[in-house]
Amino acid sequence: MRSPDPGRLEALRAAAPEVERQLPQLLREVESSWHSADFLPDFQGEAGMEQLRRLREEAAALDEDTLTVLIGDMITEEALPTYAGWLHRMGGAGDELDSESPWRKWIRGWCAEENRHGEVLNRYLYLCGRVNMKEVEISIQHLIRDGGDTETGTDPFRGFIYTSFQEMATRVSHLNVARRARERGAELLYTVCSRVAGDEHRHARAYTRFISLFLELDPNGVLVAFEDMMRRRIVMPARFLRERGGAQGDAFRKFETVATRAGVYTPWDYVRILESLLEAWRVPGLSGLNEAGRRAQDYLCGLPERLRRVIPRLPAPPADPVPFRWFLPPGAEPAAEVAAG
Repeated sequence: MRSPDPGRLEALRAAAPEVERQLPQLLREVESSWHSADFLPDFQGEAGMEQLRRLREEAAALDEDTLTVLIGDMITEEALPTYAGWLHRMGGAGDELDSESPWRKWIRGWCAEENRHGEVLNRYLYLCGRVNMKEVEISIQHLIRDGGDTETGTDPFRGFIYTSFQEMATRVSHLNVARRARERGAELLYTVCSRVAGDEHRHARAYTRFISLFLELDPNGVLVAFEDMMRRRIVMPARFLRERGGAQGDAFRKFETVATRAGVYTPWDYVRILESLLEAWRVPGLSGLNEAGRRAQDYLCGLPERLRRVIPRLPAPPADPVPFRWFLPPGAEPAAEVAAG
């Protein structure tokens, strides 16, 4: 396995003391954090069945697009083992950094907090009674087995640019699901998704701080990495999402259609996140750059406007129902497959 180049390793080591200092603010204490049991029915007590009844009552009011995005978001969160392995290879630089380095501590703490997200959403969907959980579980296992490719390699600059962007995108998605839930009177789901979004916001701040530290050490290297990431386009971690018998990415493309149509995550959100990162990292005002750094700076600063000109020309997502196995009764087949068979 190829480790980051020596310059990247030096940046990791140089930034480590500041990361260690900030860890208490970046991570929450386990005992004082929220957990799934804080929100979901407690079947140890007599009120558990009544709590379940209310959960199912509110879930019955959710439209299928909202449930579809909630399932896709949950499956993405449940693929945590893939992301943990990738971050350990990158942020830990193979075996070259001690297991108790601040970077390793951050990654373990981040994974522990992220684990709650898939857990609470999975339990909500299981209890709501509107989802074919076996088909959902098949999609989860496929996504973990298929892995993912963020196109960042073991480069911590590219990797933490990716996670900065991705955590912001995930926050937007969870907040918009929360909004749609509240519009339909699903207050429990609103609360759950809002808490998850709060975690994502804090994690995004952490990753943007890491990149700010790297910018102080190697601004040219960071900007060139940022330019490369944006030229490739930030790919979603669940882009290989599939259903039973489907090809890699088939379910993800359907999921994207629904998320865009529902206004949960759209190309406009992509541009707004890019602008937030340019501002957070003060990219327009960076000076003393070499030629490659200046080229990257020019490209990045002009990109939001170029995207804003392109987005209105993109085709609108279709309004037709998008079939997923996640909603089918056991043993049923989608109409299109029956017809094709």
